[in-house]
Amino acid sequence: MNSTILHMIKRQLEYIGDDSNRPGLKGTPKRVVESWKEVFSGYKMNPSDLIKTFDDDGYSGMVLLKDIEMFSMCEHHMLPFFGRAHVAYIPNGRVIGISKLARLVEVYSRRLQIQERICEQVTDALMEHLNPLGAACTIEAVHMCMRMRGISKQNSTMVTTSLKGVFLEDPATRSEYFSSF
Repeated sequence: MNSTILHMIKRQLEYIGDDSNRPGLKGTPKRVVESWKEVFSGYKMNPSDLIKTFDDDGYSGMVLLKDIEMFSMCEHHMLPFFGRAHVAYIPNGRVIGISKLARLVEVYSRRLQIQERICEQVTDALMEHLNPLGAACTIEAVHMCMRMRGISKQNSTMVTTSLKGVFLEDPATRSEYFSSF
């Protein structure tokens, strides 16, 4: 493990006013680095590797995976935000395995992020790799940077949406999507 990063975390502990040598903190720098590997694993994932398409067998309705549990880390404060994502697309000859929709959310959310960007990255990836008639992603999340610091609003939830193709252009398709959750 990189001794420079361990040293930096130890200095951070001291900066916040704690004793980095006390028994409870002795292993903390190493544990932090190990947790970062998991929390920020999205940097090592490539959405192109996830998406394997299949013939849609003539299916032309909306495919929607709702309530995908997600978390990310705010790139502005390095504090967590978490909630649920809803991802949809309308096939154009091809479909993907439903778990891949959840995996796309994972790829992008396990990075330093802003919620708006995750929505855009998910729909952009679907449009690029699946070529559907449209793609949509909505995220509802609670931001700890809003609850723990600054304005300290305990009951606020942020909702963001990215719509592409028919979800953006066709009011009936957009309405069907939003009425589904």
